[in-house]
Amino acid sequence: MIDSGMDVADCTGIAGVSLLLLAFFLSALGKLKTDTAVYTMMNFTGAVLAGIASFLIKYYPFVILESIWAAVALAGFIKLTAGKRNRLTEKSK
Repeated sequence: MIDSGMDVADCTGIAGVSLLLLAFFLSALGKLKTDTAVYTMMNFTGAVLAGIASFLIKYYPFVILESIWAAVALAGFIKLTAGKRNRLTEKSK
């Protein structure tokens, strides 16, 4: 077996940062709107993974940063889905 030198924190961090950057690039290129569930969940999931990786390596400033990032993304997702749910309820009346 080949030892890549990467541990769980490295792999988790790479996955998280990749999701965050992918969401950013897609929105910057106009391929993904920022007011979509996909965008907000990519940010939420990426921030959670990056936060876990930061916790594992005991780099607490980034744990704080990623926790806030995840909380804001989750709040955006809740607001987005609540707005869609309200519009669907109004249309069915």
